[in-house]
Amino acid sequence: MFPIEQPNEVGLNTCRLMKTAWLIRSTLAGASVILFCSCEDMQQQLQKPLAAVMPTPTPMPGWWDDSGAHGESRIVVHLGDQRAYFYKGKRLVGESTVSTGKKGFSTPPGHYSIVSKDKNHFSSEFGDYVDSAGNVMVSNIDVRKDRQPKGAHFDPAKMPYCMHFNGGYAMHQGYVPPFAASHGCIRLPEGMAEKFYNNAPVGTSMAVKE
Repeated sequence: MFPIEQPNEVGLNTCRLMKTAWLIRSTLAGASVILFCSCEDMQQQLQKPLAAVMPTPTPMPGWWDDSGAHGESRIVVHLGDQRAYFYKGKRLVGESTVSTGKKGFSTPPGHYSIVSKDKNHFSSEFGDYVDSAGNVMVSNIDVRKDRQPKGAHFDPAKMPYCMHFNGGYAMHQGYVPPFAASHGCIRLPEGMAEKFYNNAPVGTSMAVKE
């Protein structure tokens, strides 16, 4: 003979089963929330290091398209915009970022012309003082102002695709930050310097404007 459960015992067991079922559902729901939140947090955490290692796009230094262009070459440099424009006849065929003279070494505005060209030019005034082993002792010097240390010699700065237009002032390839930083010359970025050089014969008109 099996013992017969009394009504109050049946109700008590039923209540316990309902509580157990509710606890299971609550636990599963909570686990789901934690899982989804964890996935979202993980995605956000993954995005941070990915954003850190992904390279930031850099703006193009300029453009060039002289297909079908005719006429005399002409260069216009705008100091305020730090931009140089190349014309053939009346048509604009190229544009480039530049870096002109910084404060105290400003590039003089005016109308000039290209008087000489040297594809592999070295500066006679700017460069570094280095020791006999080739180690830089003093960088970015001006030989007219900076005293040469004992045991050092002058290592001139490279100025590829150099075009002189006003005494010691020239347009050439060099470091081009987004601001005026040179000692008076007009620096062009790699690639654009070659384009300007190859298309500007001696005598090319050049204007430097504020």
